[in-house]
Amino acid sequence: MSRIRSLPTELVNQIAAGEVIERPASVVKELVENSLDAGARRVEVDIEEGGARLIRVRDDGSGIEADDLPLAIAAHATSKIASFEDLERVATLGFRGEALPSIASVSRFALTSRQAGADSAFRIEVDGGRVREQRPAQHASGTSIEVRDLFYNLPARRKFLRAERTEFNHVDDLVRSIALAREDVEFRLSHNGKVVRLYKASRDQADTSQRISEVLGAEFLGNSMRIGQEGAGMRLHGWVGLPTASRSQADQQYFHVNGRLVRDRVVAHAVRQAYADVLFHGRHPAFVLFLEMDPLGVDVNVHPAKTEVRFRESRLVHDFLYRSLHEALADTRAGSSLQSAAQGADAQHLAASVPSALQSGLRLGVGEPLADYAALLGRSPGSVPSGPMPDNAMYGLAQDADGGQIPPLGFAIAQLHGIFVLAQNAHGLILVDMHAAHERITYERLKASHDGEGIRAQMLLVPQMIAVSEREATVVEENAESFEELGFDIARGGLQSITVRRVPGLLASGDIQQLVRDVIADLATHGSSRRVEEARNDLLSTMACHGSVRANRRLSLPEMDALLREMEATERSAQCNHGRPTWVQLTLAELDKLFLRGR
Repeated sequence: MSRIRSLPTELVNQIAAGEVIERPASVVKELVENSLDAGARRVEVDIEEGGARLIRVRDDGSGIEADDLPLAIAAHATSKIASFEDLERVATLGFRGEALPSIASVSRFALTSRQAGADSAFRIEVDGGRVREQRPAQHASGTSIEVRDLFYNLPARRKFLRAERTEFNHVDDLVRSIALAREDVEFRLSHNGKVVRLYKASRDQADTSQRISEVLGAEFLGNSMRIGQEGAGMRLHGWVGLPTASRSQADQQYFHVNGRLVRDRVVAHAVRQAYADVLFHGRHPAFVLFLEMDPLGVDVNVHPAKTEVRFRESRLVHDFLYRSLHEALADTRAGSSLQSAAQGADAQHLAASVPSALQSGLRLGVGEPLADYAALLGRSPGSVPSGPMPDNAMYGLAQDADGGQIPPLGFAIAQLHGIFVLAQNAHGLILVDMHAAHERITYERLKASHDGEGIRAQMLLVPQMIAVSEREATVVEENAESFEELGFDIARGGLQSITVRRVPGLLASGDIQQLVRDVIADLATHGSSRRVEEARNDLLSTMACHGSVRANRRLSLPEMDALLREMEATERSAQCNHGRPTWVQLTLAELDKLFLRGR
């Protein structure tokens, strides 16, 4: 081998570019983040030929002092950190000081900037790493950066660029994700001289909703709920998609940590577990979430492109995310989206059309047991609904003409083909999948019963010896208390073996070895495991499916109404155990449209 030598600065920057700059979207990311760090309130991104020919980012931020322009394109020079303490508490999007010199080393680069109050702007150019002398220029307060002919001096890298439309789509996706995180900033994106996106800065909640609709479509807002949770020194807020609005791919998942868009396996695992009980297999939830926490608790310096982070207390973050989302999804009760039920004319129209005897009987029956439905469920008459019914104010019930209450799901009027319950509420027609709805009610009741009893363990007649790796055996040894809480009695039997003597009773007939291995993997990766709970829930879900009313079972009106009332009171009842919707609403306006009324 040849002697060790220092690499030329230009080559060092090109190597760094290989880590930071993957495609034009990578350049846009670094430049826009610098604009936001500079306090910009307006950012314009101009792209030509997907970014291969030109990337221009212009902002109205604080600008760069003329004497600092050479440093801005020097390796590892930055105004954002000055000490190791600063590095531990990074509060800016950019901070490494390698983006601009890396970009400049693989393009024809120009930076023009002017500080507020300065007599003029100054411009400095770099051609493939060769710096030219800076000179005065015309420019408003702020900064413009032009990146032309990306990878022109690295033909092999340039060949890896995709078609123009593909590269621009990556840029478009990036700008949209940043626009979601910074609603207070105006963004404009142009391609080949044509404005493609224009996101105005938000001034109030209405503007914020408008931006969400522009970025993700009006369907997202209509099929999601806003959440806000605080705890353990963290705050989680944003929008999570309803389980019934899941997607075939994870293309609408945006998670930001202190304003930084990241991909993190701790986050992905927590979200997946939170949705596990309400999402159909193979489907993906949509969400736009923001996690705010002490910068000291998250390391953003683990990846050159800063797309990954490492949480110092990953188990705490995981549990907070899971609990927050799990509780939010628990509120997806059937009819919950109708809690602001219409008053006045619509309610009077409903009251007038429902038989008076049925109205009065149900008015008295809200919260009271119905013997027929109790028999249907195999329960004592006094247990339907289970526990005291919540106050009517919880549902936002409408008033009929006589002062009676109209529940969100209304009153049953018929049964269709022994499968669907038809009901009429203040908004129009409700259709309920009878079996799916009852399956969720039964399932939630079974879970509540078993949660109240705790995990019942069962001793194995013959202890099972399982061969594991030395690392896995150590995990078992170090997490003996966690295994005990999950209903296991497991001990290390040797350097690469463990012995299982007791398991959760409900799961004793299952694949014990696979379950134990899965729990070990979770504890090693995330510090906690819900494998036992998930396996138990799978079993309870099957039991609920077999124990629910089947198709072609004729129900009386009181039985159907009791089913509606239980749906309104049961957590997650907007979807069945497999993630399918249990009910739909057809408004009077939608019905009128079907029959061309009013035209």
